[in-house]
Amino acid sequence: MKHVSGKIKWIFAVGQMGWSILAGIIANLLVNFYLPDSTENGIVTFVTSATFIGLTVIGLITACGRVVDAVTDPWIASMSDNCRSKLGKRIPFMRYSAFPFALLTVLIFCCPVRGESVANIIWLAVTMILFYIFMTAYCTPYNALIPVLGRNQKDRMDISTYISLTYIVGTGIAFSGKMIWEAVANATGWDYYFCARLVLAILAVIALICMLLPAFIIKETDYDTTPPVKENAFKSLAKTFKNKHFRVFVLSDIIYWIGITIFNTGFIYYVENLLALDNYMVLFIFMTFVTFVCYPIVNILSRKFGKKKLLVWGFALFGFAFFVSAFAGKVSFIPNQAYGFIICVLVGVPLSILGVIPQAIVADIAESDCINTGENRDAMFYAARTFAFKLGQSIAMIIFTSLAVVGQYTETDDAGVEILKNNGTGYRISLVIALVLCIIAMAIILFYDEKNVMGTIEKAHKENDGGKH
Repeated sequence: MKHVSGKIKWIFAVGQMGWSILAGIIANLLVNFYLPDSTENGIVTFVTSATFIGLTVIGLITACGRVVDAVTDPWIASMSDNCRSKLGKRIPFMRYSAFPFALLTVLIFCCPVRGESVANIIWLAVTMILFYIFMTAYCTPYNALIPVLGRNQKDRMDISTYISLTYIVGTGIAFSGKMIWEAVANATGWDYYFCARLVLAILAVIALICMLLPAFIIKETDYDTTPPVKENAFKSLAKTFKNKHFRVFVLSDIIYWIGITIFNTGFIYYVENLLALDNYMVLFIFMTFVTFVCYPIVNILSRKFGKKKLLVWGFALFGFAFFVSAFAGKVSFIPNQAYGFIICVLVGVPLSILGVIPQAIVADIAESDCINTGENRDAMFYAARTFAFKLGQSIAMIIFTSLAVVGQYTETDDAGVEILKNNGTGYRISLVIALVLCIIAMAIILFYDEKNVMGTIEKAHKENDGGKH
């Protein structure tokens, strides 16, 4: 089989930037768009902030989307593992899902009524469910290409590092959306929500181009000639979860994603409400810079100390960062601006670790499982991991949106208009929860047997090098 070149690694990584733009738009902007913490300056709420048994409408809709994911993740993974297309097992799915994935990202923000309405709730529910289906249809086959292209540890870590770099760039592009549409609205005088949808549409087009590049340039069959897996989705999924190493990893991963998504979703609120700053984009760019600087270091350290040790340190550092963040705006001897940069450093370092290491660990587990069972279920392993982080994101959205309304109150302005405000209590509670979750994730990953997984891989490679099959 053909050895993957540096050029192909980067082309593949561009696809990650594309889908991370779309995923980042939903993860970072959806709640703020539909459920703003203030209704000043013409900002409106599109769905009610009222809660049902402590849950908000947005949280419930997100949870319903994840129920659909529970079926579509293994279903699409199985179809990909069983695909007999001349283009390969992954590329066809990437080509055909990219456009609806991008389109639905924009449609989610195009609710029909300007103001709170049942029609908006229905619109959001339908478009969110479809969004997650097509996200799975692209991301699961895409991720399954990682062990295909990375046939050795160097290539695998390179690919994991490159896609982590493009992921953070894509997330940054998505995060800048609000700043861009506000700037456009202020400069042109155009309607605020028209500008929002226009900017999101442009970002979606950029994402679409990025996602299609690897789908049309990479020739999958040059790197993978393994036969399709001949079994149904849930039988394959059951076999995937029989792998004890994967069960430990994925449980830790779910809990981590709950914690980090709480932070990502709340970042704008933490900056604007707790720190009383309006430069959240500057802080995000700085945090991204810190993460970028650390990526090459993580790549080197993983080869020296192993992936598990770095993952443990990543969870510990995240926990400390969330602890410090919970006191934002309460430490009088540190200016809020400086406090914001301190938080960005504390978060940026573990972000680099958790951006690179988990993908490489899944590739390791998938390869060792293939060696032990003789069955290649790369897509199913990544489908299970994709489901894990989407489940984590879903739970996080429920938690954060429910807590975001804690501390809300109304004030009447000079014109007699009631304006929604928030004292930040719920935001601080969310950070404490994220801290606890990181401690739990760290405790769980300690049970991951990295020596066993890597020993299986190294033994098989030595036998192959010796001419044994």
